[in-house]
Amino acid sequence: MNSDEAATLLGFLNYQRDTLRWKCSGLTIEQLSTSMAPTTMTLAGLVKHLAVVESGWLNQFFAGGVTKPSWFDELDPDDRNWSFTSATGATPDQLFAWFDESIAVSDRVIADAMAGPEGLAALSAEADDGNRISLRWIVCHLIEEYARHNGHADLLRESIDGTTGE
Repeated sequence: MNSDEAATLLGFLNYQRDTLRWKCSGLTIEQLSTSMAPTTMTLAGLVKHLAVVESGWLNQFFAGGVTKPSWFDELDPDDRNWSFTSATGATPDQLFAWFDESIAVSDRVIADAMAGPEGLAALSAEADDGNRISLRWIVCHLIEEYARHNGHADLLRESIDGTTGE
């Protein structure tokens, strides 16, 4: 509660990552693949989606692709919902292997950038509409992405077994 900017932002990012993991813990493959009408969203889809989002923003966009994710060859670039739909039926171990893999690479990318002179002001290797984006913006965006989807996860988890929480 009394840290510098980088520690605060990374603390919030890790908290959101841990919240998603907690929302999905202890569930079977069937439970992780359960949706709640009117949406087709599942907890499995959220885990895989956030693994893809982490990899997309930090590994691919910011760092220029330091490693190829294990799921990359399966990616359907024409299907915007691929990460959600392709997760159905994946085992909890597989889902969290993808999630942990993306986070490990993301953490390495962040640490490397933070060790440089620009820190959070470091700019992405790739450009969006001709503009390179700061690590600060990407970390804030990831916090927002996780927080939004953790709200979805909370509702999905409650519909599965009544578990509620933060």
